[in-house]
Amino acid sequence: MNARENHLIKSVESLRAEMIRFARDLIAQPSTLGNEAGALNVMTAELDSLGFASRRVTIDPDTLSQHPGYGPVPWSYEGRYNVVALRPADQEGGKSALFNGHLDVVSIEPADRWEKNPFEPYERDGWLYGRGAGDMKAGIAAMTYAVRAVQKAGFGLKAPVFIEAVIEEECSGNGALACLEAGIDADAVLIPEPFGPTILTAQVGVAWFKVTLGGVPIHVLDAGGGVNAIEKCYLLFEALRTLEQDLNRRVHPAFAAVPHPANLNIGIIKGGDWPSTVPAFAEFHCRIGYTPAATFSEVQEKVRKTIAEAAAADAWLSKHPPRVDFYGFRSDGHHVSSDLPAFKTLGGCHRDLTGADPEIFISTATTDLRAFVHFGRGQQATCFGPVAENIHAENERVRIDSVLHTAKAYALFLARWCGLTD
Repeated sequence: MNARENHLIKSVESLRAEMIRFARDLIAQPSTLGNEAGALNVMTAELDSLGFASRRVTIDPDTLSQHPGYGPVPWSYEGRYNVVALRPADQEGGKSALFNGHLDVVSIEPADRWEKNPFEPYERDGWLYGRGAGDMKAGIAAMTYAVRAVQKAGFGLKAPVFIEAVIEEECSGNGALACLEAGIDADAVLIPEPFGPTILTAQVGVAWFKVTLGGVPIHVLDAGGGVNAIEKCYLLFEALRTLEQDLNRRVHPAFAAVPHPANLNIGIIKGGDWPSTVPAFAEFHCRIGYTPAATFSEVQEKVRKTIAEAAAADAWLSKHPPRVDFYGFRSDGHHVSSDLPAFKTLGGCHRDLTGADPEIFISTATTDLRAFVHFGRGQQATCFGPVAENIHAENERVRIDSVLHTAKAYALFLARWCGLTD
């Protein structure tokens, strides 16, 4: 690294306390689905205090629903939005960058498994704890303060940089998609997901769906005279597991070394209304993954066919077929080359900071990369972020020194990708 880059890294280090304080402020906001206002307010206040004028980008389902990447959802977007700030270029000659992070978090339940209140962040042995600490509020702090470090170091940039904080990464991807449709894009997109300092080149596609079925209620004294809707679900579970096996037999070459990349999760089940009454209704919600060897429309058809064939083999369900509804994620997977210029630049930043090349990461989960790779300016979008443990589980935590490393790598990326001015 040259003298200017070393000065920039020192600038990042000087902002460590502010960066972690900001991460804690975000973690303290319980920004589950529909409850993102507190985190959005914290994000807006931080951006404005740092001199990055923020603006809201709303999600309008009436217009966005025409987009092929839109995930239909049963909830409202009233009063909900994304926050974006632009750090304009000081000169010309560089390439633009966009840092994207999501503010939404998943449920804390069962809450009694946590050591402490998951929305009261605390530090212990070099780790920062709390819901969203890793996934991905510490990453948002890192990307924000990487841009701040350039400013504090006294440098300008030869290209614009966007800081984008979105909602609904965990369920639909509609937040990032709305920003993209509002014209917010760049030559390179970096997302500090908690996969560690790796270059993500491939990720699976994901589909969410709900299956609803009915039975016949009767008092349990004559249980054989009714039809238990909950028990009928198990026939369908077994059929979907067979589909999961099929999706893992036909995988994209990028996933050849990944054991079982296509995962089915039966995440919600509901049914019945009384212990002594045979349940007359049931529903279950699933997430199914698939590699880029398949598309959403193909997987959607496979799910419908699997449920229909399983129902046809059952005396009751053949006459009362289950209903299948797709909502939320309908996100195709992708694979891009590790030789893309932005990836090489980012990899060089990591190497100069650590002496080692970053590993290539193949993800069996989906991220907001889906919007940028499939519908954005180009394919130069990847994840590179902190090291976290227990995301979507109790006692979620992120390693603090890895948050600082992410900020350093991002700041150095800005210097080399966008270009510094004095």
